[in-house]
Amino acid sequence: MIVAADNANLSAWWLEPSKPNGSCAVVLHGIADSRVSAVGFAPMFLSQGYAVLLPDSRAHGASEGRFVTYGLLEKYDAIAWASWLRRAGCRNVYGLGESLGASILIQAAEVQPAFTAIVAECAYADLRETAEYRVRQMLRMPAFVAVPVARMAVMSGMLYANWAHGLNFQQVSPIRSIAHASTPVLLIHGLQDFRTPRLIRRS
Repeated sequence: MIVAADNANLSAWWLEPSKPNGSCAVVLHGIADSRVSAVGFAPMFLSQGYAVLLPDSRAHGASEGRFVTYGLLEKYDAIAWASWLRRAGCRNVYGLGESLGASILIQAAEVQPAFTAIVAECAYADLRETAEYRVRQMLRMPAFVAVPVARMAVMSGMLYANWAHGLNFQQVSPIRSIAHASTPVLLIHGLQDFRTPRLIRRS
């Protein structure tokens, strides 16, 4: 367990290989999930000598936190876990993230090169654009109606979050973050992923 900058207690499982190679991997799960779903990735790392850390993201599983902030706070949590691993003796710290976890790792890489390399599977490109896209899907209306309604709904929600809780979700944009990151990133995304498209263009 570690304590985040806002005093939230963050929990994780720590798995050690039988023949350690001195490197470690952090596996971050997706939204509304937990480390339980990520544990399936552990054997492929353990078999190659990597120690594996499986955190519960804030406001998920056994970790504390009032809100899921889509990377605003989670990116600092990821950096804190990487620092913990280095203090534990890991020479190299790698990150593997799914969906939300992938987007968190990319945003963390913009802040500092805490990870030796990152694998990001199905990361969303930009929170605002992804939210608008999903709202349009739910509306099932003609585009000329759905586009402005979705834009207004998402912007209203973001403005409220900023006003009420000081959370500026307009800053959550992995596609902008990756442009300022020096960490090697392997992006994985399915061509038939219609829930989180690879790149969304505003209409």
